Amino acid sequence: MRFDADWMSRADDRILEHLAEAGPDTPKEMADSDRVRFSRQHINARCKTLVEYGLLVHLGNGVYDITRTGEQYLAGDVDARDLDPE
Repeated sequence: MRFDADWMSRADDRILEHLAEAGPDTPKEMADSDRVRFSRQHINARCKTLVEYGLLVHLGNGVYDITRTGEQYLAGDVDARDLDPE
């Protein structure tokens, strides 16, 4: 069971799931996928927030990837309410 936090949005789980399955990607490519279904602008903003909380890493050139902590969150092993922004 996943434990999300008040700072999270509905898009966050979709973004994390997409990156866990597809690997590193850009907000534009995520927006074009059938899985995420949010605007590029919203995905971009959410990715920046997920980086702040250690669930994603920005690889440069607009490419994001899921971190070990992000994978643990998806598996239900990390409670997002316990994460602090970096």
